[in-house]
Amino acid sequence: MTSKETARPFRVLQLTDPHLMASEDGALLGVNTRDSLDAVIADVINSHGQPDLILATGDIAQDGSEEAYRVFGDRLRAFSAGSAWIAGNHDQVGRLAEVAALYGSDRRHIVEGGWQFILLNSSVPGKVFGELAESELEFLAGILEQYPDLPALVTLHHHPVDISADWMRDIGLRNREDFWRIIDRFPQVKVVLWGHIHQTHEKQRNGVQLLATPSTCIQFTSGSRKFSVEDLAPGYRWFELQASGNFTSEVCRALDFQFELDQTSSGY
Repeated sequence: MTSKETARPFRVLQLTDPHLMASEDGALLGVNTRDSLDAVIADVINSHGQPDLILATGDIAQDGSEEAYRVFGDRLRAFSAGSAWIAGNHDQVGRLAEVAALYGSDRRHIVEGGWQFILLNSSVPGKVFGELAESELEFLAGILEQYPDLPALVTLHHHPVDISADWMRDIGLRNREDFWRIIDRFPQVKVVLWGHIHQTHEKQRNGVQLLATPSTCIQFTSGSRKFSVEDLAPGYRWFELQASGNFTSEVCRALDFQFELDQTSSGY
């Protein structure tokens, strides 16, 4: 164990794809998305305690409503940690940014716990697929050039690699080659993290850990050819980060949450 690993690890919670709505009884394929988020938050506190930072990686709202974003911010008051939010394809980017600012959750670059966290907007208005604008790519490269010695976690909403579900092939990050050209230049990048796919994904690429995380509401069936959901509990990802650049990560689920999933739907 190095001297940088003698201190308590920095704890990061990823919450993704809550799909909240203005209505209290708003449900996605039969699952009340406020109730499922509440169950996840309760499990975090019971299983892990308080995080040091919360990363919310998109599709916070299903309907893009101000009320949905305010509900999310209020739910996060269960934690003492600050949070940072990014947009997904279902979000209304301007409205999300306005409400996130009210909660101090509009940060794009965070330096805490001996790490840096870089949050990218991959959403494209009116589209399900993602793309990083030139300004986002320049932001990413500029930050990594400025902080070469800090281990980095880079997060966005859309998947920048192919996954096993065929129907998601065309709804990931369109300009992933541009993204990876930057990541490959900077060995301090340890993690690339995303949401969007409503399932676990864990692989390595050139020494970088690639991670995706279950939704706090419904889950998409892994490996499916067509749109499909499976009867898995809502989930989240928990990190423990060392200033040395080492870390551990685990996906956890709110297994006590009771729900009836509509598995006949052909989309959401």
